[in-house]
Order: sequence, then C-alpha cells, then structure tokens
Amino acid sequence: MSVSLDKNKLNEEQKQQFTEQGYLIVKGVFSSGEVADIKKTFMNIYAGGTIPGYFEPESEAEAQGDPLRLYPRILYPHRISEAAKKYMLQTHVLGIIEELLEDEPLSAQSMFYFKPPGSRGQALHQDNYYLKVEPGSCIAAWIAIDAADEENGGLRVVPRTQHLDIQCPHEADSTKSFFRDEVDLPEGSIVVPANLEPGDVLFFNGSTIHGSLPNYSKTRFRRSFICHYVGASILSIGKHISDDLYNGQGEVVNRARNENGGPCGVEFAGAPH
Repeated sequence: MSVSLDKNKLNEEQKQQFTEQGYLIVKGVFSSGEVADIKKTFMNIYAGGTIPGYFEPESEAEAQGDPLRLYPRILYPHRISEAAKKYMLQTHVLGIIEELLEDEPLSAQSMFYFKPPGSRGQALHQDNYYLKVEPGSCIAAWIAIDAADEENGGLRVVPRTQHLDIQCPHEADSTKSFFRDEVDLPEGSIVVPANLEPGDVLFFNGSTIHGSLPNYSKTRFRRSFICHYVGASILSIGKHISDDLYNGQGEVVNRARNENGGPCGVEFAGAPH
C-alpha cells in the first residue's frame, strides 16, 4: 500500500498502515531536484575512488565479474559528505519519523547502495538484529534514487512481522545474496514487493522482515540512500553507532553502548541492507 504525502504530515490511514503492517510507502518525499543532487553526490564519491573504511571498490580484475565489488555500498556516508548528512537530516523525513515513533527522532546511520545490473540481492533479515536498539526498535527510511521494482532488485517486505522477536539467522545462499545472514519466512506470511519511483520513501520497523532479490535488469541500476532512526528515549544502541547519533539540529547525541550479544549470542557482523 502506498499513499501520498500531504504537507509533510501523515494522515490516520498512513499511521494505521504502519502500525498494522510494519511498513509504509510515502510518495514524493524528495523532489526530482533533490534526487538528482543525491545521485550526483554519490556518483562523485564513486568517481573519487577508495575511501578506507567507507568505500572500497575493487578493480575489474579483482572483482572477477562481481558487480558489487566494483560498486560496493558506501557505509556511513554522513561522516564523509556534508550533502549526505544534510539529506539524512532532511526535515520532511524527520517529521514523518517523529510521527511514526511518537518520539523525538535521532539519526543513527546511513548507507548508499548502487546495486548495478547483475548484482546479487540481500536475503531476508531484521535491522534491529544489528542496531540493537533498546528499548523498542529503529525505523528505516529507504529512499529510492532510481525506480525500484522486482526486475532490478527492489526491496521486499513481509507485512505484520514488526512484532516478532529478533530471529536468529542462518547462512544465506551466497549465489543469490551478498549478505551472509538470512532469517526464515514465518509460517503463513507473504513477501510483498515495495515498488518505488525516484523520491519515494519506504519506512519500516526495525523488526520487520525484509530483503531483496538480485538485479535481473541488463541496464538499470537500483540506487538507494538508506538511513536509520531511533527515538530520543532509547537507553542503548549497538556499540558501533552509540556515539554517532544526531538530533534534528545536527548535534551529536550519545546513548549507552549495548554490549549485549543479543538473543542469538553473536556480535555485530556488518551493517544491514
């Protein structure tokens, strides 16, 4: 289900959709000009080459035909790009997050995915397995920079899984998923494609199961800018981001490090998405 943004405020139908289904598509949150600027920002980062710890592409010889090794995701771009930080803290998004959380939003992390043609997807997973937010969970804002659909590996969500406990993952099929972890699909549940146009945003709860299929397109990228947010009332969060939270004014806010290995007894294995 998708609904249009009305003056940057959610209506009751939208709130109910998120509460009942664990996700919400909001159309046209970002203008075409903003989308073009985001795309330009990240393509310029790509053109600039390796940034250790954040963006580490390989040569064609090293990549051995794997598109995601030529175009790896950019981790925490808000730390290296003022433009990325600006869009992470975009007022429209923060306003929606605040309504969904019913709490002051804090930005927790950012990522950018190129997902060129032929790329593997990402197996089903839950974001709060990695972010370790307590109490409660995080909310993701998945911003489409290109049109995203079933052909080019758009995101898929599993409705009504937002109230599930964190599921312990098993090893995914590496021929289909670039990410190691995969959770099982709950009995009786369905997987719903989240088809988006550039500038649309998919919001989903940190316990909502989601993932993506490979990009089967021969020519189309599926670029996306993804940010995670938490409520200011949380007490702790994963140690990799506990000192990297920002309020709406761009000021750093700290929360306790969640040193708990989680219900599966393992440590953080990598950023989600």
